[in-house]
Amino acid sequence: MDDITVLGLDAMEVQTVRTIQPQHFDQYWQAGILSWNSDFEMNMHGPYYAELLGSKRERNRTLSKMETSLQAGKIINARHLTFHVGPYGECQPGSETNEQVANILAGVVDRVREVWGVAGEEEDYAAFPWVHEAEPSLVGVETSGRQELWGTVEEVLEVCNHVEGTVPVLNMGHIHARGHGRLRTSEDYAELFDQARETFGGSTFYCHFAGVEHRMGNALHYTQIKKSDLKFEPFAEFLAEEGDWMDITIISDSPLLEHDAMYMLQHYDKARQRLLEIRARDERRAKLAAQTGMDPEELKRKEEEAAAARKAQLAEEQGKTTKKPVKKTAAKGS
Repeated sequence: MDDITVLGLDAMEVQTVRTIQPQHFDQYWQAGILSWNSDFEMNMHGPYYAELLGSKRERNRTLSKMETSLQAGKIINARHLTFHVGPYGECQPGSETNEQVANILAGVVDRVREVWGVAGEEEDYAAFPWVHEAEPSLVGVETSGRQELWGTVEEVLEVCNHVEGTVPVLNMGHIHARGHGRLRTSEDYAELFDQARETFGGSTFYCHFAGVEHRMGNALHYTQIKKSDLKFEPFAEFLAEEGDWMDITIISDSPLLEHDAMYMLQHYDKARQRLLEIRARDERRAKLAAQTGMDPEELKRKEEEAAAARKAQLAEEQGKTTKKPVKKTAAKGS
């Protein structure tokens, strides 16, 4: 965690995809104390393989694995606990299946609150100050990246809208893959979050981002962002221009975990800087237009024409001073 804060990052996700050993809980508690004292955001991801829509035995087995994550989430002071729902199984996509998922997750939310305890039990939870001074972990419902798995954007938003204490986990790689390359421009992200705002109604979002290899609407595996057709720059542009209303956490899923986390942070900072420069230029132009009595759009056009003329003149001057290389011709042997 110290290494992450040195990089300027302020959140991380701990994965409990395998069996949690007793010694892990001491490590989780130490991380929880550090995060509480530093306002560093801790999060936790539950088992990747889930069968909440399977048989009663399969569902109970999944819930049993999730229980361990709930306990660990309390110890580590997790803001979000992210879970998958799993395959549709014998269920058909639609409102009836979504209602079944909502009922199951409502029970998970209730269990999170039980695990965190109730007011008046300070002695029992003296080691965990956040239990009574912070809200219980939010249950994150993650979008899936394969056609046979429950978890389209629409399904996740509908369930989270009906279950208080849940939050959509928008896995951009999964959404991009399942949508056959859906996220390519900043407008695509604007449409996604407009959809989320209209359906979910909240402003808290938890996102995963990584490059993704995909085929026929299915995610195959994560890749480095630079090697994927899913680019972060359009997302950064959207966040810089329109993301002020959101409380958003973005977690790197990349094979190059910290490298791509820094890559995303740097591109977001660049997008914010570009936006500030554009706004400053527009304000200066509006002020100058008011002083000269010109229309701001007319002033903008004249400035662009002057800039284009300077660029052309510079290119012409460089062309005159650059010597052309002498061509050398090798004689053919007779």
